Amino acid sequence: MRFLGIDFGWQGKPSGLASLDWNGRGLRLVSMERRTTLDDVLAWVDRESLGGPSLVAVDAPTVIRNAAGMRTADRLMHTHFGRYHAGCYPANLGRPYAARTNQLGASLELLGFGHAAVITPRQPGRYQIEVHPHAATVQLFDLDRIIKYKKGPLEGRRAELSRYRHLLLTRLKALRPQLALSDLPAIPARGAALKELEDQMDGVLCAYIGAHWWYWGLERNLVCGSSAEGYIVVPGREAGSI
Repeated sequence: MRFLGIDFGWQGKPSGLASLDWNGRGLRLVSMERRTTLDDVLAWVDRESLGGPSLVAVDAPTVIRNAAGMRTADRLMHTHFGRYHAGCYPANLGRPYAARTNQLGASLELLGFGHAAVITPRQPGRYQIEVHPHAATVQLFDLDRIIKYKKGPLEGRRAELSRYRHLLLTRLKALRPQLALSDLPAIPARGAALKELEDQMDGVLCAYIGAHWWYWGLERNLVCGSSAEGYIVVPGREAGSI
């Protein structure tokens, strides 16, 4: 079983990508990279899935049906995770990114990846889900607030990204399913390179969230929303509760 993470470039910016392989005992990192066009992202998915059982976890609203306002999924994310600063952007068809993110979800369906807002744990198949890395870091790493590596002065972002890197390396190997990362690239000094690494590490986390959903299902995950109107899968805390 493969787990593919996509930190999607909502408005045409590069997407961070990562793939994990499950050997029945644990996960290993197979690849990390970035691609820009939707066609290139889909070609990467096709390559990394090996044409077999895979779950694609996407940080982007891949199911948007509402013309205005916000999805039920977005509202529930604020209810559960707003106090951690881990709510999500409200998605509707009027947003400039909506056509692109909906197209990604529809294109993945054409490749055989059905939406898995409901799943039977540890059953091979081809699935896709929407995820939210900020909320996942709060849950998986038992944090009081999100790791603020996306905005602010460069040195502050570098420090927070270094913290994020450390947590990925030290905490995921202690969870089930286990992902024991041997290493991750060093934190760059410059802004553009920093953003590139940030995107790829988010891709790793997206892929891990997918593996956690596949391994545990609702026993240790929360689903906000529905496949009909849009949904987001968030891991539970270590104790298995939200």
